[in-house]
Amino acid sequence: MQSITLGEFIIENQQHFKYSTGELSSILSSIRLASKIVHHEINKAGLAKHILGAVGTENIQGEEQQKLDLYANDVFIKALKNRGIICGIASEEDDDFIAFDGDSMKGNYVVAMDPLDGSSNIDVNVSVGTIFSIYRRISPAGTPVTLEDFLQPGTEQVAAGYVLYGSSTMLIYTTGNGTNGFTYDSSLGVFYLSHPDMKTSKDGKIFSMNEGNYNRTSQGLRDYIDYTKEVDDSSNRPYTARYIGSLVADFHRNLLKGGVYVYPSTDNAPKGKLRLLYECNPLAFVIEQAGGKATDGKNRIMELKPTELHQRVPYVIGSSNMVDKVHSFMNK
Repeated sequence: MQSITLGEFIIENQQHFKYSTGELSSILSSIRLASKIVHHEINKAGLAKHILGAVGTENIQGEEQQKLDLYANDVFIKALKNRGIICGIASEEDDDFIAFDGDSMKGNYVVAMDPLDGSSNIDVNVSVGTIFSIYRRISPAGTPVTLEDFLQPGTEQVAAGYVLYGSSTMLIYTTGNGTNGFTYDSSLGVFYLSHPDMKTSKDGKIFSMNEGNYNRTSQGLRDYIDYTKEVDDSSNRPYTARYIGSLVADFHRNLLKGGVYVYPSTDNAPKGKLRLLYECNPLAFVIEQAGGKATDGKNRIMELKPTELHQRVPYVIGSSNMVDKVHSFMNK
């Protein structure tokens, strides 16, 4: 079987891109390059103490920033800026969006990203990831990028995906023509197509949620959690509880094996915890293209109109029948 590289795959599938083929290919190539650099740094984290631990500052989310958060953020921003095709970037790690000047103002695209999701797990050698989302700008090319360029519903994404840094490093993305996964061969420095046209099952046996929030969430969701633990052979219950606390890792497992991930509103986080632009929309695009669903418990995630850069929403994502079952309990 012939091995297809990520670069070859991008070129061969350019006809499926919604807009200018060369530009989007270049953006994906920038993400590929940055992910290789971050992969290298993560893999030596146990030896390179200068990149482990917290910086001593908090991001706009009120979360303690890790050294690798800032490192990954800087790497992806530089890689994307150097192409001159991106006119601005919104990152989970920055208070406001970054507007590029000079020739970059002619760029037709903006990127929203979580440069290192789950970074607090680095110190204990647990899988982490990068999540990215690409939109075509609304404002005229050649002018400074605006907030409205980023506050677009997920249905307007032209590409989205994630990089998983785990036992192997994988890059998974979609341009609206299916979801495809690529595994990194570090000996050659190349991503190879390993998971073509990924599909998630309509049903699954995995339930992923921080059950420490059991008493802080709605009665309907508590009833669903109880439901997952009941013994019923006809519906393959009890389900298997799996929760890593690293969104990319939890999502990736459920994508491959079938399952549902839930991060609901709680008493101490009434709007949920996950960010619509940086986490929810990109993974929603990926899962829908693989046959699954993503909602806020009521509405399709990608149809929500963002009102602010760091907007949080409740999140239910995974196998379609399992998402529907969660809804049935949450909306009693």
